[in-house]
Amino acid sequence: MGHTIQGKQVGNIGFGMMSLTFSTAKPLDDEETFAVIKAAVESGCNYLNGGEFYGTPDNNSLTLLNKYYKKYPEDKDKIVFNTKGCAFEKLRIDGSASGVKISVENSVRLVGGKGRIDQFEPARKDANVDIKTTLAALQEHVEAGNIGGIALSEVSAATIRRAAKVAKIEAVEWELSLWCTDTLENGVAEACAELDIPILAYSPLGKGMLTGQFQSPADLPEGDYRRTFPRFQPDVFEGNLRLVREVEKLAAKKGCTPGQVAIGWLLTLAKRPGMPRIIPIPGTTRPERVRENAVEVELSDEEMAALERIIREFAPAGTRYPAHQMEKLDTSTE
Repeated sequence: MGHTIQGKQVGNIGFGMMSLTFSTAKPLDDEETFAVIKAAVESGCNYLNGGEFYGTPDNNSLTLLNKYYKKYPEDKDKIVFNTKGCAFEKLRIDGSASGVKISVENSVRLVGGKGRIDQFEPARKDANVDIKTTLAALQEHVEAGNIGGIALSEVSAATIRRAAKVAKIEAVEWELSLWCTDTLENGVAEACAELDIPILAYSPLGKGMLTGQFQSPADLPEGDYRRTFPRFQPDVFEGNLRLVREVEKLAAKKGCTPGQVAIGWLLTLAKRPGMPRIIPIPGTTRPERVRENAVEVELSDEEMAALERIIREFAPAGTRYPAHQMEKLDTSTE
């Protein structure tokens, strides 16, 4: 069925661009990244999510898409592009009017001009700036035609409700997967359902863990950002694999991949009464994985119940980010 975003049709599954320009073991060349984006568009995963800080100033989601459009100009009208910004050196968050202006204008320049950013979202809520100030600044850029609409990332249910009173919020990006169900427990999903705001579910494959590709910490590439994350540490890794192995068993019985089960769980969850629209945005560096992740697997009530049992019994140990990053998350209650 898909969704209508900014007047364009997008599929039930989107695509996360981070790994194309950031945190890859081996940098990809333009043709390799173009092949991945083309596979996403052709597979109906045309809702792309990127970031101004996903890579270096000359090689990030925006510059990549700029180059892609030069080669495939016909795809510009097929893609809905959501991008994060307002995160500066050392990922310092600046949601002030001046911070928004700098980030939005730079993003527009990097992507190749107005009309190419369908949705812009601050990467995190600035704890030192009222969300209304940030939204007012973003709204000016919507009215100027620099961006199509406003989205939010990793904000609390209270912030979502406050924000929705002063601006149209088109999406809320949050980590959501079998590996991370915080959104279902902290009121965010409930708030989004009430306000008809889609959740962009990033890391729907548990940062790669739910694919089964990592069997030990040594399987993570040297220098990979996940090596610093609590859930990937040697003392909890084997225990955290228990959830993955249970998902693998279910996938084997169903004749599909564990990743397809993980994404199918989100799609099926979104159909339940009281749930918001959920659009998973898995990322990958390989076209074949894009096509694999685009396969929509239907899960029965019995299979959903089995997955819920797995979540309860095999919840991963460790926070989803290191302490210094956890501190940047919005936990406001009013």
